Amino acid sequence: MTSIVAVSSSLPDTIPIARFQHELGLTDVQLRRYQRFYGLSEVCRAPEAGETELLLRATAKLAELRGQEQRVKYVLQARTMPSPLPYPLTSLAPLQAELGLEHASGFVVSHHACASGLLALDMAGTLLAADPDPDALALVLTGEKTGTGKTQSIPDVTVMGEGTAAFLVSADRTGRDRMLGYAARTHTRFGADFIMGDAAAKEFQDLYGPGLTEVIGAALDEADCALDELALVLPHNVNRLSWIGVCKALGLPLEKVFLDLVGHTGHCFCADPFINLQRATELGRLRPGDRYLMTSVGLGATFAAMVLEH
Repeated sequence: MTSIVAVSSSLPDTIPIARFQHELGLTDVQLRRYQRFYGLSEVCRAPEAGETELLLRATAKLAELRGQEQRVKYVLQARTMPSPLPYPLTSLAPLQAELGLEHASGFVVSHHACASGLLALDMAGTLLAADPDPDALALVLTGEKTGTGKTQSIPDVTVMGEGTAAFLVSADRTGRDRMLGYAARTHTRFGADFIMGDAAAKEFQDLYGPGLTEVIGAALDEADCALDELALVLPHNVNRLSWIGVCKALGLPLEKVFLDLVGHTGHCFCADPFINLQRATELGRLRPGDRYLMTSVGLGATFAAMVLEH
């Protein structure tokens, strides 16, 4: 049974997206659309910090890791973008050294773009289930830098943030948050270009609602859970408007979707659902026994959903 043992997150200071208007190539009309309709007023950025530092900030808050380092057998970094370093250098090596986890097997998961965080959680559980040590743990790290112009935003969709999250995974069913169902589907016709042209973007927009609805239904079926049993949905923080459409298609009350951070973090790559989990738990939005849904969509294009029980 794949379980999240503990989760922590780190959010840099927020900056009004109007400050990035020129960098993002937004007209005044587009900027107002982002602010008024998409609900994107600010974005969390840390210009002074590199990616390693941002990930270490999240793990520094993971109190459950301290003293348990030898139990960690696997370290997975879930990335939207491929590793920014040339082979054989890795972005994980300095992190493992700093955290005292050099003994663990470490690798990057990026096959599902922004949905790779959910993939990494499922993969960590699979690895731990096959590990002979019943006390073994996996550490998953999420969140990236907006290092280039192309990674600052998804045009006419969202602005990228630099929040990070870290979480420990076990194969013990007594963990704090148990995974009950997971579904992912990749639509490969969108994988040819990093930034889609107008025709592909329109086709992706048309697919977005049905594609997300499909994997949500599949994850719920695997979990033997009905939609109305969900206490909360922890989304990828692309924008508020997209969730209004998805909720209408599903028949899901919008108030069940945790959108509290959309206007302040921006879309933090693979980290969004886990940042939302940490914040929702902190706010008391999840009670023991509550079932909830995590979602994410990665360009390329992968739709993913996961049902867990708190």
